[in-house]
Amino acid sequence: MADTPDTPEEDRDAMARLAAGQDLALNEIMERWKSRLVSFLYRLTGNEASSLELAEETFVQVYQGRMKFRVDANFSSWLFGIASNLGRNHLRWRQRHPTLPLDAPDAAGMATEGDPGKSAESREREAAVHRAIAMLPPDLREPLILSEYEHLPHAQIATIAGCSVKAVERRLSRARELLRKELSLYLSA
Repeated sequence: MADTPDTPEEDRDAMARLAAGQDLALNEIMERWKSRLVSFLYRLTGNEASSLELAEETFVQVYQGRMKFRVDANFSSWLFGIASNLGRNHLRWRQRHPTLPLDAPDAAGMATEGDPGKSAESREREAAVHRAIAMLPPDLREPLILSEYEHLPHAQIATIAGCSVKAVERRLSRARELLRKELSLYLSA
């Protein structure tokens, strides 16, 4: 049942066992959440290597915070909150310490890798969407990714982002508006 993290009881049970000293419970959590977490962080940072490192750091912080996790809390909100904070810190650091890549990665990144069945037009459209999302400010990008790709409810996104549900709705509306403008060429076709 790998990568089907819609099982809050299993997550709560694993966290309770982790807090009780059964360190192998972390492996279960990692197995269920790693893929979704890496995808989220990739969409947030736009960098595959960074997303893998940040996912690992997220699980380190889950382990370190095992005693603080409240069993009645929503595990996915807690997990994505940790990942979001790490992602935001990474983006701020990257903004203060810009570097030039040694090689230019595929603009669509992991999403189009190894899929020869996709048409060139489909890959181009996917790359344009990826670029447009990556150009959004982080405070708009994060709720959009959590809503559209992770399918989290607005209340949960508000908890993760540390803002009100109304603020999440405004950010999503603004992000979609900016994406519509940026992708108008593809929307009119």
